[in-house]
Amino acid sequence: MTGLAARHLQALHRRDFLVGDALVDGRWIAGEQRHVVVDPASDENIADVAHCSAADMDAAVAAASRSFPGWRDLLPAKRGAILRAWASLLRDHSDELSIVITCEQGKPLAEAQHEIAYAAGFLEWFAAEGERAYGDTIPSHKPASLLQVRMQPIGVAAAITPWNFPVAMITRKAGAALAAGCPAIVKPAPETPLSALAIGRLAQAAGVPSGILQVLTGNSIELSGSLLRDPRVRALSFTGSTEVGRLLLEGAAETIKKVSLELGGHAPFVVFDDVDLRKAVNGAIAAKFATSGQDCLAANRIYVQKNIYEAFVEAFGAAVAQLRVGHGLEPATDIGPMTKLSVANKCKTHIDDATKRGARVFSSSHGAALGGNFVSPTLLSDVTDEMLIVREETFGPVAAVLPFESEEEVVARANANEMGLAGYVYTDSLRRALRLCDRIECGMIGVNTASFTGSPIPFGGWKQSGLGREGSRHGLAEYMELKYVCFGDLAQ
Repeated sequence: MTGLAARHLQALHRRDFLVGDALVDGRWIAGEQRHVVVDPASDENIADVAHCSAADMDAAVAAASRSFPGWRDLLPAKRGAILRAWASLLRDHSDELSIVITCEQGKPLAEAQHEIAYAAGFLEWFAAEGERAYGDTIPSHKPASLLQVRMQPIGVAAAITPWNFPVAMITRKAGAALAAGCPAIVKPAPETPLSALAIGRLAQAAGVPSGILQVLTGNSIELSGSLLRDPRVRALSFTGSTEVGRLLLEGAAETIKKVSLELGGHAPFVVFDDVDLRKAVNGAIAAKFATSGQDCLAANRIYVQKNIYEAFVEAFGAAVAQLRVGHGLEPATDIGPMTKLSVANKCKTHIDDATKRGARVFSSSHGAALGGNFVSPTLLSDVTDEMLIVREETFGPVAAVLPFESEEEVVARANANEMGLAGYVYTDSLRRALRLCDRIECGMIGVNTASFTGSPIPFGGWKQSGLGREGSRHGLAEYMELKYVCFGDLAQ
């Protein structure tokens, strides 16, 4: 290793953050085979990690199943103390973990640091929420009887996590599972295994027992197949594409697992002509270009009312021109590389298709000469509904702006998609905001803000954007079962 990523990684105090051994039953295993991790900005090899087998996954499930009773019976406050210790270690090692994230994922270092704080927040939230897994007492419909509803941990849980938030998506899933009393088996994305393994080491240091948190790296199809077929795995959580989510849901049906899915997004961003233009432009920049556009919450379709359309396009284009492209470790970088070449190619396909169909194109000139994984921040205006970028999720720094006239029109166009994860509404009319929040078909809406996520909120979507919720008390419930108990004949 000789590049920018190499210099930063070689300077890490925690050299074990680069040891790519998998965590199985409290042991770090090298595996019979290894696969390479690359810096997406330079394509330089930065590490190699274990290529776990189906037999390794079977060992992990067996360990989790064996360890479940002891973890389940531990007092919630004791489990919470371990989760808080884990969160504290994430914060203590934030600088080095952030470097690892940037080197394998590509996002700017400041965003990686924000992700560590975001990730620690989930552990702290669920540490407390696990102590509040209340049941109910039901007024009895039977004489001399007591009716109860109890919340109990479901059992072994599996988490298949994505490459765009390689740490936070683990703690959002595993933090909830562990707080509920369930062991968790984590399968990180092949592109970003190092940060997952690093926080696994910190979990061990925090006191998470053997078998309770395990991190396996390797072929996604092989390892997820083992999880799906195993009846000992009772819950599955996945964040990723809708296409893969459908396959996992189908596979989980064989053993009737409890499944939560956070899938693709295609967020509408609706700007009415009564709103302050600067506020709307700043919101659109934040909603579109955070995580270099590689975010399921990204504003994919920016609808602007005709009276302010040209003024918005001009101001938005000027803001896009200021975005700087580069390696995530460079302090001035706003937009890093796409983590996968396929994502960069899809962005370019959407730009080409829109151009051929008559869209106006403006691209930032910063970073235009960088490698194949880079995409210059691009504004497409005069976009129409038949263009690919309106029909498909782009997942990159390409913004599509479309004019609209009436509220009824824009609601219909916003809902004319199979996805329903998030939406944004910019207006100074409270009545209008309330109407759109009711009518736009998605699981989350930000009104006059591009920032609304965090550990207390129920993150999830409608339609083909997923099932279930993560974060909040609803996220804990994904790893628990309801049990009804009737005590009869209490009069005797």
